[in-house]
This record gives sequence, C-alpha cells and structure tokens, in this order.
Amino acid sequence: MASTTQIPGYVVGTWDIDASHSTVGFSVRHMMVSKVRGYFREFSGEIVTAADPSLSTVHAKIDMDSIDTRQEQRDAHIKSADFFDVGNHTVMEFRSTGVRNKGEDWVVEGDLTIKGITKPVTLALELNGFGPDAYGGTRAGFSGKTSISRKEYGVDIDMPMDGGGVVVGDKIDVELEIEAVLRAS
Repeated sequence: MASTTQIPGYVVGTWDIDASHSTVGFSVRHMMVSKVRGYFREFSGEIVTAADPSLSTVHAKIDMDSIDTRQEQRDAHIKSADFFDVGNHTVMEFRSTGVRNKGEDWVVEGDLTIKGITKPVTLALELNGFGPDAYGGTRAGFSGKTSISRKEYGVDIDMPMDGGGVVVGDKIDVELEIEAVLRAS
C-alpha cells in the first residue's frame, strides 16, 4: 500500500475535470503509412483522491458527438453507424475499478463503455502534481495512456486497401492530459 507521504503535495478530495485545460486525444493508423490524430472537445468527470491513493476513483463521460479529427467529412463518417453510431450511442464512459502503484507512476484499471459494450482497460498514469491556482483553488494534473482495439467495441468496419492492408487500423492509442479542480468543501 502506498502512503500519501510518497506523493509530494498530495491532496485528498473530490475533483472535477476542467475540460478547458484538459485533452482526451487518440491516434489510429491510417492507410498503413501514417497516423491520424483526433480528440473529443466535450467531456466531464470526477476524480476522488483517497487518503490511501490505491482507494482513489475516477468516473468520466465523453460526448461522442464532439469528436474532432480536423476534417468534417471524416468526423461525420466516424459518427455514423459505420463507426460510433452516435445517433444511438452518444456517450463513452470510463469508471475505474482499481488503482495501484507501479514504480514512480500509477496504473488505473477500469471499465470503458463504447457503443454499449463494456471492456476492462488499463491506463498508465503519471501524476503531474498538485498545487494552488490563481483563483484561490487547488488543481491537480494527470497524464494517462492506453491502447484499445476498436473491433472489441463493435467498431468493426473493415475497409481493405488494394494491395493489402486496411484504411483504418484496429489499435487506437488513447492519450489523456487531465487538469482537475478541487471542489470546495
């Protein structure tokens, strides 16, 4: 078990994700030669840091309609029934099931739901710090990474290319930069 003395400046409490200072991004192999990056513009979440960090929790929701890959036609296709079927599945949701220390960093286990399909995922988490903000509040920063298979979540469109390969890869790399604000007690 970790103790709070191992985490400089650690603050126990309930935090709200500050979406204007956070990023939920992803990348996927495209045309077998490069990666396309994108992000979700709208999301929210709550982080509870417990006195024993391993008892901390995270719950986040992402608005699937807010996807942005910097190309409107592609975004419309990703929102369609071929991919996320946003008309029927408007929210992606993550709920943690456990937190554990891994050397200097942390691992957050949780359940990720996309298109009504829930699968376990493991986030590699870096604790960036805790500190005061310019408004008399307290902020915390976290960076997270994971990879998921889009096909495991029912996003199983195959678009084969002439000569082999596919237009869109199966592996999605997810990167999170999260800044959260401590709720006033």
